[in-house]
Amino acid sequence: MITIPSDLLDRLEQYGQEHVLAWWDQLNPQEGRELLRQLSAIDYALLHRLFAERDRTYAAPARERIAPAPVTRLDPADRQTRSRGEQALQQGEVAALVVAGGQGSRLGFEHPKGMFAIGPVTNKPLFRVHAEKVLALSRRYGKALPLLVMTSPATDAETKAFFKEHAYFGLPKEEVFFFCQGTMPALDMASGKLLLEAPGRLFTSPNGHGGTLTALADSGLLDQLQQRGIRQIFYFQVDNPLVKVADPLFLGHHVAADAEASSKIVPKEGPKDKLGNMVLIDGRCSIIEYSDLPEELANERDEEGRLRIWAGSPAIQIFSVSFLKRVTQGALRIPFHIARKKVPYLDEHGKLVQPAKENALKFEMFIFDVLPMAERWTVIETSGREEFVPLKNASGADSPETVRQAISNLAGDWLEKAGVRVARKANADTSVPIEISPLYALDAEELARKVPRALRIEGPTYLDDKAAT
Repeated sequence: MITIPSDLLDRLEQYGQEHVLAWWDQLNPQEGRELLRQLSAIDYALLHRLFAERDRTYAAPARERIAPAPVTRLDPADRQTRSRGEQALQQGEVAALVVAGGQGSRLGFEHPKGMFAIGPVTNKPLFRVHAEKVLALSRRYGKALPLLVMTSPATDAETKAFFKEHAYFGLPKEEVFFFCQGTMPALDMASGKLLLEAPGRLFTSPNGHGGTLTALADSGLLDQLQQRGIRQIFYFQVDNPLVKVADPLFLGHHVAADAEASSKIVPKEGPKDKLGNMVLIDGRCSIIEYSDLPEELANERDEEGRLRIWAGSPAIQIFSVSFLKRVTQGALRIPFHIARKKVPYLDEHGKLVQPAKENALKFEMFIFDVLPMAERWTVIETSGREEFVPLKNASGADSPETVRQAISNLAGDWLEKAGVRVARKANADTSVPIEISPLYALDAEELARKVPRALRIEGPTYLDDKAAT
């Protein structure tokens, strides 16, 4: 029989959570150990405080406090800025962090989204697309670029197995680091009681994309990176195959500004685009969710008819390691947001109840809550065509079809810059699928140095590190 630690019993009693042990005597040893693991990991004082704040509602700042964020447009020909970024890569001061905790449920794909096949010619999975960029950067600059892969309890084991099965896509095994996003238990909305989904298991859910940073710190990985001389972490989402991982120009601008946080933005196409809005709030760099931006402000235009709040966030950022150390501990730790949700739960009779309306409180941290904490920051413009095409939906916008076409379009743009003729449809999409391996060319300039001028694009075309086929 497993013994419940006395200090845990004291905490449960102190915070009125003894009900979670109602079925203790019926649990087998494995179930008992799992429940103890969950209960021992909880910060009960934090939950108590969050429950006390349950009626706090988010209110968008007053209009006069919000201003457009100042945005810099970098010159691709700026060799000095680019060389600063290249020097950071050559000195091994950069790591790449991919947020990969989600499953592809909206795509009808019940696996980690990073395993979804997206290459328009090769059907490469997203994980391979990103890993090959990291490998190509390591080869170009002669220094290992650590790849940090944030998983979730739902995706951790399968993600690790996938990387192992594919020999880490050519990366050294010791340079691929997995860490798991944290979870938070749900509380009954009325009583503040922990909810059980089974007699030996609490209902928990991921603690939000802001939990990426706290998980990085709590895992000890942030300390390890700092000890090996990593000074900057390039942050991006797994579902965006166009991202320029550790873009030297962006990195160089960030380093030159001695910034704690730097963000890329894309121009919004309309006021209702489902992107976070990069703004200033009281002079601090901030993001307001599209659903929280007041409609009047969302639709406001300047004297030339352009949206006043026009900068959308594609979640492409660079954080200094020293900054992440500061915002993931103590009083400055990223705050939680409270959401009311419908959560199935075990009632006092041991029956699973499917609630008809919101019955529970969930707690999440948001990555953009760290931006106002930065004393020095930069915001850089990029374009969606070059760097942002999220894979979200099974059909329509942001679907496999549109994402594969966007990959082909970018490849076509690079080829045309190199003097290769590419057939286009009336809407400027390429007529055939085209794909360029990062191991063949990381950018248009590298492609122009390598691609045969006599290349003819007459059917599906893949340029890889071995040959142009």
